[in-house]
Amino acid sequence: MNALVKLKTLTPAVNQIVRSYALKSDLKIKWVRPEKIPCYKPEKSGDLQALPQYAGTELMKDFRDSKELESANEHVRNLFTLEHNRRREMVENFKEDMVRRVYRHELDYGSMEAKLGLMTARIRSLQEYMEKFPRQSVVKVQLKELIDKRKRYLRYLRRWDYRRFEYILEQLDLVYKPYPTHFHWITRKDSLRKLTTIHCDQIKENRLDEYRKHLESQQLDFLEKKLKTLEFVRQEQMECRVPVTVTPEEIKAVRKQYEELKEKRAALAASLKEAEDS
Repeated sequence: MNALVKLKTLTPAVNQIVRSYALKSDLKIKWVRPEKIPCYKPEKSGDLQALPQYAGTELMKDFRDSKELESANEHVRNLFTLEHNRRREMVENFKEDMVRRVYRHELDYGSMEAKLGLMTARIRSLQEYMEKFPRQSVVKVQLKELIDKRKRYLRYLRRWDYRRFEYILEQLDLVYKPYPTHFHWITRKDSLRKLTTIHCDQIKENRLDEYRKHLESQQLDFLEKKLKTLEFVRQEQMECRVPVTVTPEEIKAVRKQYEELKEKRAALAASLKEAEDS
C-alpha cells in the first residue's frame, strides 16, 4: 500500500519533466538519398563527349580511296555509305578518328595513346548502345571492364608520364576520376551529421558577420572618443608635470584614421544617395 502511495506522488513530477535541449530534427534539415548513377554512365566514366552523329553520306573506311566509286552511279555509291550499312562501320570510322587525335605516326595502333583512343571510341559506342537497351547485362559487363582498363592505363600514365597524360585527356575530351582512397557507405546518419555541422557553421558565420557590422557601425564614435581621451590625458600629464606617456605621433595617427574613415563613410553615403535618386 505504501508503494502505491509513493508511485502516485511520483507520477505528477514525471509528467512535469520537459526536454530543454534540441534534437537534430528541430533544425529542419531534410536529407534525400542521392540518386545512384551507374558506373558506365558518362558522368562516372569521365567522357565529356558523346558519339558523334555522322551525316550518313560518308563512305566506309575501306572504300574511301576507291577510284571506281568516284565515277560510279549514285545508287551504287549509296551502297557503300554509312547510311546504308551496319552501325559497326560508323563505329570503325569513329575509332579511326579517335586514334588520329593521339597517334604517333600514321601506322601507329599499338602505342599507349592509340590503345586509349580505341578504348575511348569503343566505350562511347557501348554507352550509346546502353542508353537504348539498358537491360543488356553482357554489354554492361564489357563496358565496365573497358572503363576499368582505361582507368588503369590512365593511372599508369599519370604516374610515369604526366605531360602525355594531360595531352591525352585534352585530345580525347576525358576527365580522370580516380578511385576513392577510403570507401564508405552513404548513410542517413553520417549525412545528417555533415548537414548539421554545415548548418551550425553557417549560423556561426552569420552571427560573426552581424557582430562585425555592429562593431564597424560604432568605429567612428570610438575613434572620436579615443582621440579626445588621448588629447585630454596628454594635456593633464603636461599640466601636472608627470612623465608624458601619450606622444603626438599617436594622436596624429588616430586623427588620420578618424579622418579617413569619416571621408569613406561620407563617400559611401553619397554613392547610396545617388543610386536611390537614379
